[in-house]
Amino acid sequence: MAEIGKDIARAKHLLENDDVVGIPTETVYGLAGNALSENAILKIYSVKNRPKFDPLIAHTNSLDKVKNMVRDVPEKAAQLAEAFWPGPLTILLNKKPEVPDLLTSGLDRVAVRIPNHPLTIELLTELEFPLAAPSANPFGYVSPTSAKHVNDQLGDQIQYILDGGQCHIGLESTIVGFEGDDVVIYRLGGTRVEAIEDVVGKVRIQVNESSNPAAPGMLKSHYSPGRKMIIGDIAENLKGMNSKSTGVLSFQTTHDVPEQNQVVLSPSGDMDEAARNIFAALRRMDQPHIEVILAEFVPQEGLGKAINDRLRRAAV
Repeated sequence: MAEIGKDIARAKHLLENDDVVGIPTETVYGLAGNALSENAILKIYSVKNRPKFDPLIAHTNSLDKVKNMVRDVPEKAAQLAEAFWPGPLTILLNKKPEVPDLLTSGLDRVAVRIPNHPLTIELLTELEFPLAAPSANPFGYVSPTSAKHVNDQLGDQIQYILDGGQCHIGLESTIVGFEGDDVVIYRLGGTRVEAIEDVVGKVRIQVNESSNPAAPGMLKSHYSPGRKMIIGDIAENLKGMNSKSTGVLSFQTTHDVPEQNQVVLSPSGDMDEAARNIFAALRRMDQPHIEVILAEFVPQEGLGKAINDRLRRAAV
């Protein structure tokens, strides 16, 4: 298994030698490697068993370093960066030629963000290159929100995990791009649509479920706990089910199944709490005795839109 610790120098040394490490962010833990090194990027794909047509996000610690990777920063992009960086917002911008096509899956735009985690910001400050850092889990499986989650899933394939504690948002970043004068959201995530619209005006939501994605995190089947999931009225769907082999993932309400078979995302109805708990809940449902998972959508407001997006993809 991997070593877990807070040694920035150790992580820096591995990254400078084209190795990969687990790193914390405010959203989920990432599997990080040099975003400008094809060898490091290939290692990320290999460790995750991730298809190379699914692009990666480059993480750095300043807008000046972002500008080293992109041709220009449009006015609305600069406004969003000012409002939400560091934070759970990824922006798609036209890349410079030196940014590897392998990072962007051959697309002309590169996904960039500044994460909001002090340990990772310290690491990025020490590095001369940005980090590609998709979620630190096997491709298609539930995203990790603690160092232990990373170790449980990838610990036999990586040497080191930088331990930054529990992720305080627990959902991946929102991804935005620009098509003409339109601001387009390609992935719902930790930055609310309403907050983005407060800065740049009305946006277009284009959350495609694609086998040829235009941005990271757009594949139709993703975040899967490895069990059949049915989304709908839990109480109704429980009728005729064997409660001992049925998992329940609800927003606020408990149901008539064994306690170990169910997770309530937020008994108080707090959407931020539900977002923090969604991936750990999906992970808990991945138990040998659970054959089917019954889930329900949360209210389609604020972070609820992103939670429901993850549930849809987990159920495919």
